Amino acid sequence: MTKSLRPAASRSTLNRRHFLRATALTGGVLLGAPAWLRGQNLNNKLNIGIIGAGGRGGGNADAVKSENIVALCDVAEDRLNQAGTRFPGARKYVDFRKLLDEARDLDAVVVSTAEHTHAFATLPALRMRKHVYCEKPLAHSIEETRLVAQAAAAARVATQMGTQIHATDNYRRVVELVQSGAIGPVREAHTWVGRAWGWQTAEEAKAYGDIVSVRERPAGSSPIPPGLHWDLFLGPAPERPFHEVYWPGPKWYRWWDFGSGTMSDMGSHINDLAFWALKLRHPLRIEAEGPPPHPELAPASMLARYEYGARGDMPPVTMTWYQGALKPRLYTEGKIPKWDLGILFVGDEGLLLADYGRHLLLPEEKFQDFKRPTPFIPSSPGHHEEWIAACKTGSPTGSDFDYAGALTEANHLGNAAYRLGRKLVWDPTAMRATNCPEADALIRKTYRPGWRLV
Repeated sequence: MTKSLRPAASRSTLNRRHFLRATALTGGVLLGAPAWLRGQNLNNKLNIGIIGAGGRGGGNADAVKSENIVALCDVAEDRLNQAGTRFPGARKYVDFRKLLDEARDLDAVVVSTAEHTHAFATLPALRMRKHVYCEKPLAHSIEETRLVAQAAAAARVATQMGTQIHATDNYRRVVELVQSGAIGPVREAHTWVGRAWGWQTAEEAKAYGDIVSVRERPAGSSPIPPGLHWDLFLGPAPERPFHEVYWPGPKWYRWWDFGSGTMSDMGSHINDLAFWALKLRHPLRIEAEGPPPHPELAPASMLARYEYGARGDMPPVTMTWYQGALKPRLYTEGKIPKWDLGILFVGDEGLLLADYGRHLLLPEEKFQDFKRPTPFIPSSPGHHEEWIAACKTGSPTGSDFDYAGALTEANHLGNAAYRLGRKLVWDPTAMRATNCPEADALIRKTYRPGWRLV
């Protein structure tokens, strides 16, 4: 019988910067970890519970199937039963609260529910000192995100948000170029994605297509699919009748009650590179532009502009996010390649353009004989593999809830500035926009009776 690892009584709390320094110096052996942690047998298997077993959750379950999958949960019984055929020994649940009530034998959980229930599944697990992998975005509001990050720090367990691209060598090489000064001090960054899911103008719908042929909240309802526990899907969200425009994913993610649109979804991947390379955390000011905000639906197109102060030897920087039809000026003027998604760093001595799998130093003729820095960020064994190793040994992960929490908060702030139509002055300690009390309603949520964060 395989041995089940329990959460360790003490985990390394080295931050991301310490991780890079430690792994670079030691070839991946974590400095400062207790000897018994470093000596754990990586062949021992974790007992893992899967919360959200269909769609993205199915992919996450497959990614950790080398371990013991002992519990499965999904609000859709067809998805749950399909997962059960792959993991026939696992207990099955439709309510993740019941799974967590019976989590005594679990070492870790993987959370892949709809965004509005991320915190409700993640917080109890962390408070029981279970290791947690959670899909992006980390939570559905700034307050929820902060609570999750704080709980993770207190639990001292292994955490990872589902920013899978963070583990690629391409992102590492871009970070090294920026931080070694290849293009000089960076004072502007631009990130964009062509995805135009959300509330669309007629022109956007024609140009991009729409995943749901509806522009307003339906007045009626659709028959609930057999085996779907709609009330459990709603969870803490305000009650509404089932309609096919909400479910299954990715339909739900463009409705404010269930998701946060393209910004917090794709922004978790694309803004991640700017965050990492530029050592960003909490912005000073945030403003946004786009069509008039819709009360129910996230926008297809918008931009959000963030102002950050100096960070160590890095100067103040402005980072601008664009989605849908909106793009940076250098893109629209044809001065850079027109990639569908991109991260552009504007330095005093050149440009660096990247996407998920490639990057360019621009103008190319200037950098024809450029000598790249010796790589100093070790390759990842894989995004999920990082987390599994961290659960067993206390080693760090690339997108733990401290780092991922700050990234998620910033993305939510972009949406808040857009929905309020105001430039926000941000106090991260108080978690308030000091010039805009109306932002409190978006920073902190109220929940349906019977649901509370515990």
